[in-house]
Amino acid sequence: MFDLHRFIDDCRAAVRADATHRAVHDIVARAFDEPSAITAAVGEPTGAGLTPLYHAADLTILNVVWRPMMTLAPHDHRTWAVLGIYGGREDNIFWRRVKGDSDGRIEAAGARALATGDVCVLGKDIIHSVTNPIGKLSGAIHVYGGDFFAIERSGWDAERLTEHPHDMASTQAAFAG
Repeated sequence: MFDLHRFIDDCRAAVRADATHRAVHDIVARAFDEPSAITAAVGEPTGAGLTPLYHAADLTILNVVWRPMMTLAPHDHRTWAVLGIYGGREDNIFWRRVKGDSDGRIEAAGARALATGDVCVLGKDIIHSVTNPIGKLSGAIHVYGGDFFAIERSGWDAERLTEHPHDMASTQAAFAG
């Protein structure tokens, strides 16, 4: 059975012992062997949102619920992340900077579709966009190796794919609907 408080404590201890994603990945992977237990612990999603489960300078754990067909434009986190899907889907397009481009443009470099029970690691330099491609809410636990809300990072215009400072208020508004 998934115990949210123990999960948080285990992630905190893992980051204190090793600031990389490795130990946290193992914790998340074990937890997502039973995604229905995570749903039972955090509740069946009723609306989109970014709900902090734990928030500190060295670690942020979020319950992320995506609206049907919701998309976030390309962005980076400038820290590692471990994502686990407890219900629905989360499709990630990975991007890379276009060499020699002075506007910070990016181009697609790969993709990964995540479904219930899947776990994915994002390195600190990853740029990605995210879509919930299905007609129902999708839920995930995202664990970040830093303060998700305070890290200065970049976003990219969805149409021109040019870089700009990331706006956390816009991200939160996207989840608020």
